[in-house]
Amino acid sequence: MSPKPKKAFELRPCPPHTAAKHALLRRYLGAWFPIIARWNKRVIYYDAFAGPGEYLGGSPGSPIIALQTLIEHAAFATMSGTEFVFLFNEQDEGCVSHLGEQVAAIQAAHQPWPANVKIDINNSTFIDLTTEILDDIDKKEAKLAPTFAFVDPVGVKATPMAILKRLTDFPKAEMLVYFANEASVRWSGSGQIDKALQDLFGTDEFKGVATLAPGESADFVHDLYKQRLHDECNFPYIQSFTMYDDRGKRVYDLFYCTREPIGMSRMKEAMWKVAPSGDFTFRDRFANQEVIFAEVVDTEPLRKHLLEYFRGQAVTIETVLAHVVVATPYLETHVKTKTLRPMQAAGQISSPNQNRPGTFPNGTIVQFPA
Repeated sequence: MSPKPKKAFELRPCPPHTAAKHALLRRYLGAWFPIIARWNKRVIYYDAFAGPGEYLGGSPGSPIIALQTLIEHAAFATMSGTEFVFLFNEQDEGCVSHLGEQVAAIQAAHQPWPANVKIDINNSTFIDLTTEILDDIDKKEAKLAPTFAFVDPVGVKATPMAILKRLTDFPKAEMLVYFANEASVRWSGSGQIDKALQDLFGTDEFKGVATLAPGESADFVHDLYKQRLHDECNFPYIQSFTMYDDRGKRVYDLFYCTREPIGMSRMKEAMWKVAPSGDFTFRDRFANQEVIFAEVVDTEPLRKHLLEYFRGQAVTIETVLAHVVVATPYLETHVKTKTLRPMQAAGQISSPNQNRPGTFPNGTIVQFPA
């Protein structure tokens, strides 16, 4: 029997929810590159499922967005002392070929190409390439350079938790990972691909979906995946963002994982700035309420959380801000005016050392009721 002919490579349209994901990536990398370059001589951007680098109509894919964000950065000249390694991986041969053309085009448009920017394009699976790289590092008893990994697969079979754990088992590793929530729910109760799901979660707890009401399953697998990222990959700070379409249907979940509070702050800033409106929205669950990332900020869930978390305590405003950054979906800029000021006006909090009610300069003590 003759081999089945390969399907011809074709560019695909860029759907709005993918464009929103790319806008988030562009904004975050714009903050990450100068911060990480300030303290490190070599950094890695790893696009694990890079695609062809372009969509139908000419909009750039994630690898080109990452390159553009660095090369065209206003502060790029100040980063000459850092080597940037762009590691692009794509399993499909046609996509790899087209990606190579896109990379060559951006290099041609930015001549002379900076010597401190290296590009490595690979045609492999995420599992095979990551294992090969990490096995080589282990053999040399070396450490992976500070890395931001963008892990954006299709489906549930390509990103085992054990591989994510190895990839991020270094102090300065960060990750933005896509989670196919709907597919995970659909297959978790079927018994048909349990091995793949066991690999995805690194546990068989996903089988708990079978005992749940239909409306509970999506949040269950989301929370389980987040907990596994905490436990297996040892990330103290994880922020998730869920994309919904205009009909209220869950499209996908994104998990940003870091060990640095400043990373959490910058990613959430990017998230709130992108904040899709109209066709799509980003949401999170917090304090048993839904938080919608939008221009008008509803801080009621944050007020509820702060009253519970700091119950009976007198803490500095710096303590409150630090907690909000790493433990809530909100930003520092949402705290003083949008949250604490109305709480004080309502008699929910007080301060023994304020010069003026409703203002919270550094050193202000915030008293929460018991």
